[in-house]
Amino acid sequence: MMDFKNYFELLSLYSDYAMVCDSTEWEKWPDFFIDEGTYRLQPRENFEQGLPLCLLALESKAMIQDRVYGVKETLYHDPYYQRHIVGTPRIISIDDKGERIVSQANYAVIRTKFDGDSTILSAGYYHDVVVRTGHGLKFLSRLCVYDSEMIANSIIYPI
Repeated sequence: MMDFKNYFELLSLYSDYAMVCDSTEWEKWPDFFIDEGTYRLQPRENFEQGLPLCLLALESKAMIQDRVYGVKETLYHDPYYQRHIVGTPRIISIDDKGERIVSQANYAVIRTKFDGDSTILSAGYYHDVVVRTGHGLKFLSRLCVYDSEMIANSIIYPI
């Protein structure tokens, strides 16, 4: 059952996720996922056709942690700020005990280079499976379905 308390917890998960990504607190990003959690970034065309190809597919929390290491320590790129604008999550389904939630929310991520204008980096929607743990709600899977086939340069930071 999705009562106000549980829905507020889901809203907080979405909000906290966006703020961690926007504040570049990368070391906190993996904490939004359970150990078996997955994070995928997939073009809408592939998703709608049932094609598995993703721009980024991280199959466990360990892989997500490895991505954080890459972002912080090994990837060289032109730095930028990003800002997530996330719509209100829509509940697709919830189990009887409220321990597994399937939800969706629209998103837009704006990128601002230190010496340039702000542009839309990515727009689409999240398709999430969220589970209740001893530490609150966590992502079992986060699928970011982005609308445009064209992505400026590359995706460095989490969407």
